[in-house]
Amino acid sequence: MTQAEHTSDKPLDFIRQIISEDLQSGKHSSIVTRFPPEPNGYLHIGHAKSICLNFGVAGEYGGQCHLRFDDTNPDKESSEYVEAIKADVRWLGFDWGEHLHYASDYFDQLHEFAVSLIKMGKAYVCHLNNEEMREYRGTLTEPGRESPYRNRSVEENLALFSDMKSGTLPEGACVLRAKIDMAAPNIIMRDPVLYRILHSHHHRSGDTWCIYPMYDFTHCLSDMLEEITHSLCTLEFENNRALYDWVLEALQTPNHPRQIEFARLNLNYTITSKRKLLQLVEENHVSGWDDPRMPTISGLRRRGYTPLSIRNFCAGIGVGKRDSLIDMGVLENAIREDLNQHAARVFGVLEPLKVVITNYPEGKEEELVAQNHPQNPDMGERMLPFSRELFIERTDFMENAPKKFFRLSIGREVRLRYAYLITCQEAIKDENGEVVELRCTYDPASRGGNAPDGRKVRGTIHWVEATHAVPAELRLYDRLFTVEAPDGDKERSFMEFINPDSLQKLENCLLEPSLAQAQADDRFQFERQGYFCLDQDSDPAGKLVFNRIVSLRDSWEKINPQ
Repeated sequence: MTQAEHTSDKPLDFIRQIISEDLQSGKHSSIVTRFPPEPNGYLHIGHAKSICLNFGVAGEYGGQCHLRFDDTNPDKESSEYVEAIKADVRWLGFDWGEHLHYASDYFDQLHEFAVSLIKMGKAYVCHLNNEEMREYRGTLTEPGRESPYRNRSVEENLALFSDMKSGTLPEGACVLRAKIDMAAPNIIMRDPVLYRILHSHHHRSGDTWCIYPMYDFTHCLSDMLEEITHSLCTLEFENNRALYDWVLEALQTPNHPRQIEFARLNLNYTITSKRKLLQLVEENHVSGWDDPRMPTISGLRRRGYTPLSIRNFCAGIGVGKRDSLIDMGVLENAIREDLNQHAARVFGVLEPLKVVITNYPEGKEEELVAQNHPQNPDMGERMLPFSRELFIERTDFMENAPKKFFRLSIGREVRLRYAYLITCQEAIKDENGEVVELRCTYDPASRGGNAPDGRKVRGTIHWVEATHAVPAELRLYDRLFTVEAPDGDKERSFMEFINPDSLQKLENCLLEPSLAQAQADDRFQFERQGYFCLDQDSDPAGKLVFNRIVSLRDSWEKINPQ
């Protein structure tokens, strides 16, 4: 198979179609893409789409994908974010190999390119402040006005740019702007800023520089220097493509990458602005960037999402040219489908209610065989201890049950999964009238849960044996916001829509003893309860902490009708 041939039989999206045509025509012998995050926060689910696309198409066509940090704003960037981003990309299953780059690697070359533009009369130093520049820029219907500093001589601009670089000028004193067209219909082309003064310590270059290039100037030239063939970015950069091309054409660079825009990933009931996510962290509305309620990749990882589920989700929503809002349920279904196949089944009781089997011999204990995955025998079996005292789910008992309640009630028989048939004889209550214990009898001939006489028992419930039960805290996560578009109301802050019930802690849960051996990030299906992941907060010598990844089915619309 040649590099021009695609490895999938699926119809090509518009980006893969372009790449296929470029390879088939001989425009490129191989492709090079890049994922260029700014290290000013942790990556979120929207970045996952870009990661999967850029690394994905490179792999499909036998090319390569670079990881390049757009580290041109030292006030907001840090090494912590750099390392977190690298960890997230690796966790998703992608490898940049030798191609780890930083925009700061090119600071010297970018400076020389800026000097070249000045010498060509295509850039000038401007002393207008931000407010004045906005005033001079004009509007969508009115052209802008030229800066009074626009027609300085090349020599004067070179000297002033040198002063900017030397550190003798304060922040905000001036900027370097491209000289393009103040009447351009595309406002971005009305003499955009190329360099600004920042007396800030850079996480890699230290205090070497006090002028830093803007994104639009940096990005296209970094792509060019790395010989990127296809520069894939989201739709908000569509208008910026004109400046991307102008810089490369003005400098007559030896190669000219092609910028292609695609629709970003927007999920309902969440936000993906790093500035707003940082606000949630700094104001302690969440426990950190990796809080399992956050849409960050690290948050999804801690909650229990798998790399495969996220890659499948990104593949399933596809690559389009129009922005759309994806339902959170689509992401949740992706993890359900993955875990349904791969997660071992176990028993966990969230709200324990004690059961005493009065006709079971005191002091006796036996082991019962349970399947780790009923649909996948290869996952093997485990042994469950069974004795006279058990715990069941409180919601599996109802004292005055309706006819169609097929769980435990006075005089009713149910099946203990993998164990026996039991019948409730009596409910013991405390001084407040709350049921605290059930007295039941069991059918000794029904080991394995089968009635020896063939009688039908409609209800089956889970349980844990009292002596060997493992105490645990379960954290049940809901959506972080109560409305579909939390940042879509211009009159109200997104903070007003934070869901006060997005985290519920159940501190007295009991689990089957096999879970005492669970390791951090292990995932299980708690039968009838949902999918859970062992959290990093767990203390192996104390109480285990499990995060609910997702329920067994999507019940959000039933609970929160619009």
